[in-house]
Amino acid sequence: MAKTKIPDGACEPVLSDGAWQVYILRCADDSLYTGIARDLQRRLRQHNGELVGGPKYTRGRRPVTLVWSVAADSHSAALQREIAIKRLSRQDKLALIRR
Repeated sequence: MAKTKIPDGACEPVLSDGAWQVYILRCADDSLYTGIARDLQRRLRQHNGELVGGPKYTRGRRPVTLVWSVAADSHSAALQREIAIKRLSRQDKLALIRR
C-alpha cells in the first residue's frame, strides 16, 4: 500500500479564531483520534464530556489530550487532510505528532 504524504504545516493550535483546524487527540487508552473543528476549544470540551456533542469513540476513552493540530484554509482542505491522516499507520501518525 502506498504511503499517503501529509503536506507540511505549522502544528500550533489555533483555539478559537474560527479557522478550520485538523487535530489529533491522544485518548486515555493511548489510541489516537483525528478530527476537524472550527472551534477547537469547544470541540475538546465536547470530547472530554464537558459539553454535549462529543463522538462515541472518545466517550469511553476519556480524558483526551490534544497532541497535534494545524489550521486549514477551508473546510474542504481540512477534510482532505483529515482523510490523509486517517489513512496513515499509527507509527506514521506518531511521527507526524513528533515533528
